[in-house]
Amino acid sequence: MEKLKILLAKGRIYESVYELLSDVGISIYLPDRTYFPITNQDDLAFQVVKPQIVSCLLATDKADVGFSGKDWVYENEVQDDVEEIMDLGFDPVRIVAAIPEAYDFQKIISKPVTIATEYQTLSRKWVQDKKIDGTLFRTWGTSEGFVQDNEDSIAQILIDNTSTGSSLKANKLKIVDTLMESSTRMYASKTAMQNPEKRQKIMELKMLFQTVLNARSRVMLEMNVSEEKFDALVKALPSMKSPTVSPLFGGNGYAIKIAVKKSDVPTLLPKLQAEGASDIVEYELRKVMI
Repeated sequence: MEKLKILLAKGRIYESVYELLSDVGISIYLPDRTYFPITNQDDLAFQVVKPQIVSCLLATDKADVGFSGKDWVYENEVQDDVEEIMDLGFDPVRIVAAIPEAYDFQKIISKPVTIATEYQTLSRKWVQDKKIDGTLFRTWGTSEGFVQDNEDSIAQILIDNTSTGSSLKANKLKIVDTLMESSTRMYASKTAMQNPEKRQKIMELKMLFQTVLNARSRVMLEMNVSEEKFDALVKALPSMKSPTVSPLFGGNGYAIKIAVKKSDVPTLLPKLQAEGASDIVEYELRKVMI
């Protein structure tokens, strides 16, 4: 089979996807000053590129699979030319419009304004939708410094991505609109998905990734319970399917295993104890196939 060509984006996306690949058993090593990681998989070939161009390369069949923020897919206007395989949920951000805290948005847009942004396409569409007389000023990377509360400010509106909004607040900016929400997603080229062998490999990768993501949000709980309290305890268990139950040696009760959401554990443990559970053990899961 021809190798599946996979694009890895530099920066935060690389770190998140590197960890995900490692957890499914795919190791990659990037030698210094190179862009082609070495892997333990004979049917995969990786290349590291800037996150802004991953979707463009997929849309023009320069690669088969890539990991990109949804924002850059829409910024590059290739959402109809690539296929979204799955939302990994990494690095969730909002693309927002922000202005100085002391300013009134309606007054700002009542006259011609300059908008500082790295997102030229998304910003242009926003300006058109809002019927704003705006000129776009292209920035690269950190852009908060271009919008200030004074007459010398280069721009009056900032359009940028934010996760917590803390950087905007630190620069005395406030959010006035949200253009879209984004996160890291797995995309494939249309051509690769039309190739039966490549499509099968892509869907296998999706399945492996999903098992790891399932496991990250869950833990396994083991406990013992007496025969008298067994029925009441089982009714109180939030299990993915049905709990695994086995009799204890000597017939003095039962051992129970359940996989539960991590977020349920703080309220679940006291409840289980109150229902008669003892010897409760919690441990991490590596893969969960539902």
